[in-house]
Amino acid sequence: MSERTVEAVWVEKYRPTSLRDMEGQESIVPLLRSYAEKRSMPHLLFAGPPGTGKTTAALALAHDLFGDDWRQNFLELNASDERGIDTVRTTIKQYARTAPIGGAGFKLLFLDEADNLTQEAQASLRRMMERYSSSCRFILSCNYSSRIIEPIQSRCAVFRFRAYRPEAVRHQLERIAKAEKRTVTPDAYEAILAASGGDMRRATNLLQLAGTHTETVTAETLKEYATAPLRREVEGMLGAALAGNFREARERLFALFVDRGAAGEEILRAIHAYLPDISETVLPAREKIRLLEYLGEVDFRLAQGASDRIQLEAVLAHVALGVPKAGGA
Repeated sequence: MSERTVEAVWVEKYRPTSLRDMEGQESIVPLLRSYAEKRSMPHLLFAGPPGTGKTTAALALAHDLFGDDWRQNFLELNASDERGIDTVRTTIKQYARTAPIGGAGFKLLFLDEADNLTQEAQASLRRMMERYSSSCRFILSCNYSSRIIEPIQSRCAVFRFRAYRPEAVRHQLERIAKAEKRTVTPDAYEAILAASGGDMRRATNLLQLAGTHTETVTAETLKEYATAPLRREVEGMLGAALAGNFREARERLFALFVDRGAAGEEILRAIHAYLPDISETVLPAREKIRLLEYLGEVDFRLAQGASDRIQLEAVLAHVALGVPKAGGA
């Protein structure tokens, strides 16, 4: 009986293991490389959107600092799972207080999604960072640095990660496609770049999702297997709404939900990405600004648990009737 081959997750398979191999973030990587070369660094705070290389940078820094001993001197925790003060007082304290292994000057503790820690846990963490700085350096990762208390921020070198530039994402996708022996058409690359919005992890997952089913990835392949709305589908939906045809726009929206299984956040991001490219003869600049303001309100409502369909229908209704006035509901 033949042994079944398990497909590796491409995000992990092609994650850089050294800072020298990292794509993008040109203002951050050289500084981290200097820390690795000097084997000296402060506590770090990585802030930025998902999929911009924060975890990759922490892992690559550990590899460059400790070499083969990196696993013995690196601990990764996710604050979304363990966000209370007990975690800080037990798991983190026990690790931080022990001596590094293999002659290293200090260990690394990487706390992902640190903005999910409670205020009490952050206050306790701040004391740990002071007390055990001789044996352990902390790397905190978060999406919103404003949720990290000021005493922690003042003790860290803060690095703000930006969404990847399209050329950096495409270069990485081309490298993966070549290694996996996949042919990707130009329109497929453009569709992935538009759907990912500078999120390298999301772009890689979309490529794998489509590439798992075929050796030639096209825009049609992505449409068939990937849930992210394609550019031309959003163009058609908004085009109908801008022409005042709400019924057609609504039908196209429902097709995205039902046939494609797209989430409201994905459709909203696709609308946001397409909006600047709409001709000003169709949608004047002032109206674009008002619509962007309204999209921000809808994005907040979706984050608070509002209905995807109702909120996106409301967007199309406002576009069909005339873009809402600033502050409109």
